[in-house]
Amino acid sequence: MSNYTTGEVAKLCGVSVRTVQYYDDINLLSPNALSEGGRRLYSEEQVKRLKIICFLKGTGLPIKSISALFKEEKPQNILSVLLDEQEQILKSELNELQNKLDLLKDIRDEVKTAQNFSVESINDIAHVMKQKNKLNKMRWTMVLTGIPVTALQWVSIILWITNGLWWLFAIWAIVAIPWGIVVSKYYFNHVAYICPECHHTFKPKLKEAFWAYHTPRMHRLTCPNCGKKSLCVEIYAKKEDLKND
Repeated sequence: MSNYTTGEVAKLCGVSVRTVQYYDDINLLSPNALSEGGRRLYSEEQVKRLKIICFLKGTGLPIKSISALFKEEKPQNILSVLLDEQEQILKSELNELQNKLDLLKDIRDEVKTAQNFSVESINDIAHVMKQKNKLNKMRWTMVLTGIPVTALQWVSIILWITNGLWWLFAIWAIVAIPWGIVVSKYYFNHVAYICPECHHTFKPKLKEAFWAYHTPRMHRLTCPNCGKKSLCVEIYAKKEDLKND
């Protein structure tokens, strides 16, 4: 049976000599024998054991858990539990990393759309990111409530063209106009805008906001603080939120 020195074992398993020595110090991988010169010697079985240790460590299992595993009479039982636990930890970490990646992407997009980017813009971007989920949720609520109204519109148009049932279109208009007014008021009561020039957060008049040129995330508005008309970034903010600022 072959015996391997610490250096040879380390090379075979792709770890450092210090790692092999450390595993010996904590009684996780003790040498099979000592040479006449006092050098550690390891057998084939111990090389296999070290490879298993490296594999388990590669899954993220702590050394203490691996050490406890080798002390069990039925290691397969505790291994199953440890791997399940480690899987949950890794999934949680993966989800956290994905959230950070999404945040970085959102910040990058905000930087690209920001006019006259400055250090103060960082605070604006942070505020936009903080309120983004609320804003998206509100928009989706509006979309979902608008589906029945839109469906009624198309049905009424088709029936008017095919069967001459104009009165159904009239019903749609009676429903759609109040719905549009209510939704518009609700929307603009729950959003505010950040001026890219002075970084002031404000709520414009409904008429100005409604007719202003806009993109999905910005409206061209006049800031009441600096008087500059520019594309202002839309955020989620109720009236009482601005009063508390």
